[in-house]
Amino acid sequence: LGSRTNGCRELKESIMAVNLQKGGNVSLSKTDPGLEVLLCGLGWDSRVTTGDDFDLDSCVFMVTDSGKVRRDEDFIFYNNKLAADGSVEHLGDNRTGAGDGDDEQVVIHLLKVSHDIARLVFAVTIHDSEVRKQNFGQVKNAFIRVVNKLTNQELVRFDLSEDFSTETSVLFGEVYRNGSEWKFKAVGQGFAGGLSELAKPYGVRV
Repeated sequence: LGSRTNGCRELKESIMAVNLQKGGNVSLSKTDPGLEVLLCGLGWDSRVTTGDDFDLDSCVFMVTDSGKVRRDEDFIFYNNKLAADGSVEHLGDNRTGAGDGDDEQVVIHLLKVSHDIARLVFAVTIHDSEVRKQNFGQVKNAFIRVVNKLTNQELVRFDLSEDFSTETSVLFGEVYRNGSEWKFKAVGQGFAGGLSELAKPYGVRV
């Protein structure tokens, strides 16, 4: 029993985080069998050292196969931090982006996610971008990473290297079902407009 336990520990330690390019995907379930709880960390830094702080806000759209939410409550963000079924929890708003590591985090309990939810779409918007005249061209070192929360093992990371010169909202990535598997896709798609414009295609009224 002891040698088997040591073998499992060595297997966990040998898992290497996958670094994805835009459009790439990886099976989280195959990378880490038995995966139950994810921590999705999102981070960024400002290229600008003067003026207003950059208040970037992460959010998650819980969508069905139709590409839309079932109801507004399936939109998880700083004003609605916990999904009704407890499957997705936003851990809070970071209003400056200061410091290293994750700026905002979302926890996903995979076993609690309703079967009619096909994708969890992660996006980041700039608060008051029009008033502050800010865009993602003034943001650097943006990333999203997925961690097994129970083991603290990082499974996948996507660094957004593209220069979004005018966009004020960006889809970072998505966790989605593929049969019995959970997978992650690196998206990195920018949009003009704020939170309300980003939310409309997903059927959310902001």
